[in-house]
Amino acid sequence: MKKITEYENKKVLVLGLAKSGVSAAKLLHELGALVTVNDFKQFDQNPEAQDLLTLGIRVVTGGHPIELLDEDFSLIVKNPGIPYSNPLVAKAISIQLPVLTEVELAYQIAECPIIGITGTNGKTTTTTMIGLLLNAERKNGTARLAGNIGYPASEVAEKASAADDIVMELSSFQLMGIQTFRPQIAVITNIYEAHLDYHGSREEYVKAKWAIQKNMQENDFLVLNWNQQELQELSKQTKAEIIPFSTKEKVAGAYLVDGKIYFKEEYIMLAAELGVPGSHNIENALAAISVAKLKDTPTEVIRKTLMVFTGVPHRTQYVGEISGRKFYNDSKATNILATEMALSGFDHSSLVLLAGGLDRGNSFDELVPSLKGIKAIILFGETKDKLHKAAVEAGIKTIYLTENVQTAVQEAYDFSEKNDTILLSPACASWDQYPNFELRGEAFIQAMHQLKDIEK
Repeated sequence: MKKITEYENKKVLVLGLAKSGVSAAKLLHELGALVTVNDFKQFDQNPEAQDLLTLGIRVVTGGHPIELLDEDFSLIVKNPGIPYSNPLVAKAISIQLPVLTEVELAYQIAECPIIGITGTNGKTTTTTMIGLLLNAERKNGTARLAGNIGYPASEVAEKASAADDIVMELSSFQLMGIQTFRPQIAVITNIYEAHLDYHGSREEYVKAKWAIQKNMQENDFLVLNWNQQELQELSKQTKAEIIPFSTKEKVAGAYLVDGKIYFKEEYIMLAAELGVPGSHNIENALAAISVAKLKDTPTEVIRKTLMVFTGVPHRTQYVGEISGRKFYNDSKATNILATEMALSGFDHSSLVLLAGGLDRGNSFDELVPSLKGIKAIILFGETKDKLHKAAVEAGIKTIYLTENVQTAVQEAYDFSEKNDTILLSPACASWDQYPNFELRGEAFIQAMHQLKDIEK
């Protein structure tokens, strides 16, 4: 990593722990900063804080006292999950104290190029695809995944050498805390309405996403979804070179024509050869191919790699087959749009959908067109009655209401027959019944394996 001196003897407050907070605190400590960590969780239930204390880092736990700001800090490094409406954060901003996220630190110390990926949907799949493509048959260095995908960016940047690439998934929350962050290549997979409870308005959400390019220059590349008029308009406001991708028209980047994928008129592969189903995954692949070609990855390597990529956990992930029924886990579909995209990849006449979860107050009227023709739907969680109404409106004949994901799997199996597909794509967050979408997905996979054991 770059040995920077700008934090030496500076008082820095790390607000919120989890993985990224721990990494930021350790890095700043190593860089000579006078670090104070503040976390809401009580000290006796906070192993991360206990660990940092043994390193000589000051910790304040059990709340976020505003009085901390009386201590003349030079800046705050904030956990992305803590909203800007938090009283301590709001006060810091009002007194013009810089509030960064840990990805800014990662950029400051990184010796190698950064490829940043953001968007409403498809970030993790696209990030994973890019990592696989850049590592396939690579001679020097490694493409290292980082950021919102689960590996703290500053920790990855600390280990990366000049020969590497950092492939960084970035949420809107993380991008709100950047100052000098400048990726060599940035990707925006798409922009739809999301996280309005955090951002307050769609305008602020889009502004946060668009920040990924704010420091980019003419020799950097910005890969944009040209299917979206909004991104076409925004593209006029950047210094970076635009690399568009589209499934609707031929563009000066990656595109789909008659089932074939091209990059700048060079044939790459058939869309049908992709190892993951769905039109949304064609878009993800086009974005990933754009990055791979910009990094000089050979076409045959791209084709071979994407043919065997079967998805990442909880994102239209194929998890197995029992008695001729295929099971797909799309627990990451925590909103209507993600479920619509998943549904576009399957034959509805043989599809049994499992859906439901946290009630955020929205209706499911806009999901109705995507539900039409589905063989059966099994509903659970707080939203099952609302989804029942949408299913009836869509004309689905077989509708079951059940308790949770585990019971839904049993119902789906009992009703389905050979050559059917059972898809978990909830269209809702998991927090009414499960701590996160990963555990909901694991419950689905576990229930499937229990069925498999019974079948044996």
